[in-house]
Amino acid sequence: MQSTSDQSEKLHVGLIMDGNGRWANARGLPRGVGHEAGVATVRRVARAAPAEGIGTLTLYAFSSDNWRRPPTEVAGLMALLRLYLTREVELLRRDGVRLTVIGRRDRLPPGLAEAITAAEAATRDGTRLHLRIALDYSARDAILSAARAADPGITREAFDRLVTGDGAPPVDLVIRTSGEQRLSDFLLWESAYAELHFTPCPWPDFGEAELSAAMTAFRSRQRRFGGLPTAA
Repeated sequence: MQSTSDQSEKLHVGLIMDGNGRWANARGLPRGVGHEAGVATVRRVARAAPAEGIGTLTLYAFSSDNWRRPPTEVAGLMALLRLYLTREVELLRRDGVRLTVIGRRDRLPPGLAEAITAAEAATRDGTRLHLRIALDYSARDAILSAARAADPGITREAFDRLVTGDGAPPVDLVIRTSGEQRLSDFLLWESAYAELHFTPCPWPDFGEAELSAAMTAFRSRQRRFGGLPTAA
């Protein structure tokens, strides 16, 4: 049984990045400026994560339902992702970060899927942090795809691998920024026993201090996984 005092194993943290648009609106700026600020936050948080005992960090960048947003905003988000891949991959590689992208790729703009594949290949040897970007992602679709690929005798462990797609471990903590308190179709299978942490801080303002506060709160909880409390 895992306890909060056992720090020998690296944690998997899922982070729902929310509030970019509201952050920009509050400052009288276009929503796209908020998304640009959010990209800078990705860099800060990814660099701070290993020191907090995080081995896998999954960031919810774009849900399958986000295609409903205005086309200009969607195009801007996709352009930002392409720019991130161009600018950050070499830094990620030097920092020992393995980058993978989960979600659908068949609906992405031309060339973006290829850029993702190249970034994954360039960083595949990273062991300090596994940074996963959820893009055109739906947890329900991931579970459905895994179910379609499964056979009647499949084990839970094998089904796990089908759902995650890249071998990521179960989620220990889900953080959501900007005050919203819902999972929004994010890592539903993997988060079965995850702790939840909701913060009013919008994503562009989220940084090392906020991540540390979330991890401190996480470590104060006793995780029983359906069992009884451990003896003091």
